[in-house]
Amino acid sequence: MSQDQAPLAGLRVLEFGQIAAGPFTGSLLADLGADVVKVERADDGDGMRQWPPLMGETPDRYSGNFASVNRNKRSIALDLKSGDHRTTVLDLVRNADVLVENFRAGALERLGLGYEALAEVNPMLVYCSISGYGQTGPYARRGAFDVTVQAVSGLMSVTGEPDGDPVKCGVPVGDFVAGLYAAYTIVAAVHRASRTGAGAHIDCSMLGTLLGISALQTSEYFGTGHDPQRLGSAHPRNAPYRAFRAADKSFVVAAGNQDLWRRFCEVTAQQRLLTDPRFRTQELRARNQDALAAELAESLLRRSAAEWLAAFEDAGVPCAPINTFSEALSDPQVAALGLVRPMPLPNGVATHSVAFPVPITGHEPQLRTPPLLGEHNDEVIKGWTAEGGAA
Repeated sequence: MSQDQAPLAGLRVLEFGQIAAGPFTGSLLADLGADVVKVERADDGDGMRQWPPLMGETPDRYSGNFASVNRNKRSIALDLKSGDHRTTVLDLVRNADVLVENFRAGALERLGLGYEALAEVNPMLVYCSISGYGQTGPYARRGAFDVTVQAVSGLMSVTGEPDGDPVKCGVPVGDFVAGLYAAYTIVAAVHRASRTGAGAHIDCSMLGTLLGISALQTSEYFGTGHDPQRLGSAHPRNAPYRAFRAADKSFVVAAGNQDLWRRFCEVTAQQRLLTDPRFRTQELRARNQDALAAELAESLLRRSAAEWLAAFEDAGVPCAPINTFSEALSDPQVAALGLVRPMPLPNGVATHSVAFPVPITGHEPQLRTPPLLGEHNDEVIKGWTAEGGAA
């Protein structure tokens, strides 16, 4: 299928991204067909280029981490402190639709490449700034990493076991949620620019986007005046809805309504619990879920996780194994969705990556080779700045 038919074909994006949030935003746009040009430091490029796993032979090893969020892009290497290179950036901006950056607030502005300056060059430019705490306010100039924003946002306070310490999510959700919000908002702003001729400055903070996905927790606080608590794998408003220990290992079951609760009790031969006044309703089960788990613990230890999963599946009760990533990536449903695709690295190493996970009719996601540092300097500068130059 022609790349010209991709949903974002023809969209030109300059990505001043490093590590995760900015590069992930760029990769989402590139996966949907945008021409994403990654602008990197001339000396060593994006710091994630040095992150393991480093694949291949020295000195041509290539980072698998970097490849995972920089596929389908082109790379140019510039020294933004150089007047000539800043002029090159301005030339590229004139022909760009979008600029994505995730430097500390004010960094590009001090180089003369802030939104106000670039909007004079290209009034339709959509300029997306991703940062830990936003472009204004008392924390704006603070450095931020995923773990620090998970902490300050409240997310860590509800992650972990009730009697344990707060823990961060194992996936860097602060970085990647910001990237998702950024890409979504960019597409909306580009759509508006196409109608009005006016670009926009998008101020996408990791703090704001983590609070944005915490709607159930924030609404609980607004409604009760009490902080939500850590519940491990349990749910504050549903039970049984958590991980349980079987004879060999743990598994998850989610009996989230009255009918599923009845089926759960039938599968576990615990019909006596159906008339227990502590567990008559979903609200009561959630309130008394520690007692419920204690009632179920001994019986669940009598069979293996695989046996319980088969029984619950036969009864139509949602359940799942707790997979490692190796197990998840080899799962037959993942294969049926076509999520894992081969991806060549520029040093000749063949690896795999998870493709854009949302199918769209008329578009087949590609996993093109991620770029070497500065690989496309001449190609991009000539192509974007030439009269009628093709992207």
